[in-house]
Amino acid sequence: MTQDAKDKEQIWQRLQQSAFRRRFSLNPRDNDYLYAKGMTVILNHARDFIASRLAPALPTKDGKQTPWRSHLVFVAQHATATCWRGCLEK
Repeated sequence: MTQDAKDKEQIWQRLQQSAFRRRFSLNPRDNDYLYAKGMTVILNHARDFIASRLAPALPTKDGKQTPWRSHLVFVAQHATATCWRGCLEK
């Protein structure tokens, strides 16, 4: 295993141990949406959200918190500590 792979594995282990991150799970509505749309569509949504909300140097609504609900990608972002640029940098 490369050092990069070990570092990523450590990050996932730390996220799994975080009491805050473990609170996030998909509700039945989110699960139904995932099943209906499929993983490819959801991953495209996630890419679009990150590209429009986190990637630009001066995004619209900069400094505003990622919503806690309303799309399963937002739930996943909080669960994986990718909900704002500071977390993404880590």
